Amino acid sequence: MQRKNIVQNIPMPKVDLKAKPYNLSDEDIKWVKETISSMSIEEKIGQLFVNLFFFGSNAHTGNDLTSKEIQDKYHIGGARYQGGTSEQVQDLINELQSNAKVPLLVAANCDAGGNGACNDGTYVAKAALCEASDDIQVSYDAGYVSGREENALGVNWNFDPCVDILKNWRNTIVNTRSYGTKAETVIKHTNCYIKGLRESNIGVCIKHWPGDGVEERDQHLLMGINDLSVEEWEESFGKVYRTHIENGVHSIMAGHIALPEYQKVLVPGLEDHDILPATLAPELINGLLKGKLGFNGLVITDASHMIGMAAAMPREQQVPQAIAAGCDMYLFFNDIEEDFNFMLNGYKNGIITEERLQDALERILGLKASIGLHKAQKEGALLRTRDDLAVIGCEDHIRRAKAAADNGITLVKNTLDQLPIRPDTHKRIRLYYLEGEKGGIYEANSKTLTFIIAELERRGFEVTVNDGTTRVRGNITKYQEETDAALVFANIVGYAAENNYRIRWKGPMSTDVPWYVYEVPTVFVSLNFTTHLTDVPMVKAYINAYNDDEITISQTIDKIMGESEFNGTPNELVWCEKWDTRL
Repeated sequence: MQRKNIVQNIPMPKVDLKAKPYNLSDEDIKWVKETISSMSIEEKIGQLFVNLFFFGSNAHTGNDLTSKEIQDKYHIGGARYQGGTSEQVQDLINELQSNAKVPLLVAANCDAGGNGACNDGTYVAKAALCEASDDIQVSYDAGYVSGREENALGVNWNFDPCVDILKNWRNTIVNTRSYGTKAETVIKHTNCYIKGLRESNIGVCIKHWPGDGVEERDQHLLMGINDLSVEEWEESFGKVYRTHIENGVHSIMAGHIALPEYQKVLVPGLEDHDILPATLAPELINGLLKGKLGFNGLVITDASHMIGMAAAMPREQQVPQAIAAGCDMYLFFNDIEEDFNFMLNGYKNGIITEERLQDALERILGLKASIGLHKAQKEGALLRTRDDLAVIGCEDHIRRAKAAADNGITLVKNTLDQLPIRPDTHKRIRLYYLEGEKGGIYEANSKTLTFIIAELERRGFEVTVNDGTTRVRGNITKYQEETDAALVFANIVGYAAENNYRIRWKGPMSTDVPWYVYEVPTVFVSLNFTTHLTDVPMVKAYINAYNDDEITISQTIDKIMGESEFNGTPNELVWCEKWDTRL
């Protein structure tokens, strides 16, 4: 039996705009329904799409179009953008909203502060640092700063927090984006993050349904699989999602992640070859999320260029199938003309029913109304001014960022009692700087190394940077005579080019590898991932700092010198399920 025949009887729950998360008045509902009824079919189809904008080019759409031309021809319902300074972002959003017939949902990925909304935004704390701090104020501050800086730009929708539970230490895609290894920890911190975010009336979108963090692979590169049993899922991810649904979360991002054990219970007769990611599986969206869990809000797909979705079926089928499965918005075009027509033809051919399209549109416009976009447009209050940008990097936000770093930076181990390292006792530092992916969307850069050197020298250290391109160590006695301590800063950053990111040495048995741990006092600092001990178990002093911003680096050096205490606490995954990492 074909899959479509097995799942065709899954009911489609209808939205209730008077209930949470919308809580709309009769007047608001009238705006939603009248606006929809006034649209052409092309305008209705356009509302289903969120377009990705880049600064200086729209080449990613496959068409040489201006933002206004995209809006006029394709009638997009939402926008996200990549990079940009605060002024660039504000100008783009003002332009988009000025040209919008129906106000746009404009999203950013702020999971750690305003740095997710613009290049000059304020980083406060990644989720892993929030967990390590065990301080809900840190989580609140991350959300609060995110919301304030987004609002100043004109952003009104945040694709965070990440409510995934980190169960597998090998998983690096949510390693620092997950708030914990247990449902209760994730709930505690994400509740506080959302409370801070909502101070600025930002729409909230949690992710990645039905839950990442179980396996080590990355849905950017293949279909993710959450292989928990029904009972295991209900006691973990189920608790997290039920809590946020009860709390009235606006929207949920569906990941390109399958939940096969649950899918087979929801749809008897489903076999392994029938399994699809949540973004294309009606049993997981209409059946479990909107049906069994009672989610009344908006569901958006994760990015459609990710291979976990792209390789699941032909794109001509995939585009309308996401909406038919229960997703209400489709994240990003491939070829804008082609994808738009794939969606339009999917409606004309009955893949997307009239009832399903109407329900999706009511959820989309319902979210816009619930955060007041229709009223702001009418009152001329959608646009932002340069004066609004004063909050970006303001003194209050910097104070919160410093407090977060102080509370979260974690001394994982110091088994030889080698700290503190100070200029009066260990003046000559051999500095090892480890980098990850080069040329990707996210990568380490030379500015970080330059700042580390400058900070160490400012404190009175003499710094020699190791080359690391050779395995020749030279005379060991001379190394000891010239070096008082070794500091290793690992800034391993990467995105969607590997399933998981580990330290990649510069060459075979490179001199960067900590062969020197018994020759001189050695301190290893991770500026991103928390599980590098799997590659450097020989290191006896190991610190997780979680980010490579200047505040974090400065405070980490303070703590290495003994100027302040380490306050963070590691979770069990830092040991990578190995006994030698604890030595």
